[in-house]
Amino acid sequence: MAESFKKYGKHLKNIKVCPIFGGQDYTIQTRQLRKGVQIVVGTPGRIMDHIRRKTLDLSMLTNLVLDEADEMLKMGFIDDIEWILQQTPSEKQVALFSATMPHSIRRIAQKYLTDPVEITIKTKTISARTINQRYLITRSFSQKFDALSKILEAEDSDGILIFVRTRVQTVELAEKLSRLGYGCSALNGDIQQNQRTRTVEQLKSGKIDILIATDVAARGLDVERISHVINFDVPFDAEAYIHRIGRTGRAGRKGKAILFITPRERSMLKTIERLSRQKIEEMKLPTVRAINLRRVENFKKGISKALQTDISFYRELIREFSEETDASPEDIAAALASLAQGGKPLLLKENSLPAKRKKQRKQTEPAQHPPEQGMERYRIEVGSEHGVKPGNIVGAIAGEADIDSRHIGRITIFDSFSTVDLPEGMPRDIYRLLQKVWVNNRPLKIKRTAGKSSDSVPTQKNGRRRKRFTGKKRHNRNVSLSAQL
Repeated sequence: MAESFKKYGKHLKNIKVCPIFGGQDYTIQTRQLRKGVQIVVGTPGRIMDHIRRKTLDLSMLTNLVLDEADEMLKMGFIDDIEWILQQTPSEKQVALFSATMPHSIRRIAQKYLTDPVEITIKTKTISARTINQRYLITRSFSQKFDALSKILEAEDSDGILIFVRTRVQTVELAEKLSRLGYGCSALNGDIQQNQRTRTVEQLKSGKIDILIATDVAARGLDVERISHVINFDVPFDAEAYIHRIGRTGRAGRKGKAILFITPRERSMLKTIERLSRQKIEEMKLPTVRAINLRRVENFKKGISKALQTDISFYRELIREFSEETDASPEDIAAALASLAQGGKPLLLKENSLPAKRKKQRKQTEPAQHPPEQGMERYRIEVGSEHGVKPGNIVGAIAGEADIDSRHIGRITIFDSFSTVDLPEGMPRDIYRLLQKVWVNNRPLKIKRTAGKSSDSVPTQKNGRRRKRFTGKKRHNRNVSLSAQL
């Protein structure tokens, strides 16, 4: 962002821009701020640090921009943003940019913006002329990784961007691909800004060819050489898919987008097709023959490249060895090729590709301990495969239903769903409200299970429960995720 300001303002006099972010030495930033700047671009945490250190003075602030507001909400920065806003002058212009407008973002807009004009940009469509889109049905991580390795080996590619849901997955996948010999790096929210800059430059320059990223970390990524965008994990919404694959097919180039989905994620595929107004074709995995042809082709290219170097010493060595052993040059070359493979066969066998796995049994809810005294158990349709954590669930329920987080009981997260214990006697209006809440861009779809505590409040004859619910109005909402109505 700071680089863009410098680029667009290069013909303006006396415009100084200062980026402030974590991971960089405070001294460098403080020196720039003390010299005087007109524009500060920063992350919430580091901005707060400079305000507290009194190295950043906002008393003369005239314009404030909140960019990627929904992403800052997901990352738990909203309380920090409100604190920063409270340190600014009352007279200023505020602009808020957000891909989505959940309830918590609207609340901030209503509180800190004066008579704001809301501008909605029409969702961009994808150019069918520049991006070839395909999908592949997979049923497990191992199947996805196997498919990914076959695609990487068989298809012509330049730079490749692979999207996953979680930070941990970026690192795990990068390590697995590195062990296969690919030059790759992970890009996630834990990576410091200076390291991110180096990683992106490595991708641009060709020092690495593969980048594994989360949606948040890939925001603002602009690399022309990206030929493939591979959705290793399905995005949380259709618009995120369009943002993802829009990073290929740029500058007049052709691009390819591949989407891995499970059978139960077909509905998301249909949603993406409706939004993009394009049919996405099912792809077939490369055959053993196709992979072997590519391996032979690459092997020959390696020989051609080696022939361009000075091999006079090795030529003389082979001649001497041939005279000593009566081995033909062809046999010696074949033996050297085998040595170069390190004992690993160059070609795959026809039965080396894994057969399709049997359809996995539908996940059922494992046995759990009964709810604690005075609690009822609820099931929500979001689990570990959606990247959800207990804090996300607490933030959604506490923030949107005004339930004090102290009254939220045991949370158990499974693959595709979770359970949460809430106080008995939940009012119908709160129950209906929670049914509309979203976590990590997925609806909770909350519903009661059979689990109750041993001293459950009995239902009265008129069908109503005795009042037992302990939800309370709160002013400081825990909204560490995208929880929207």
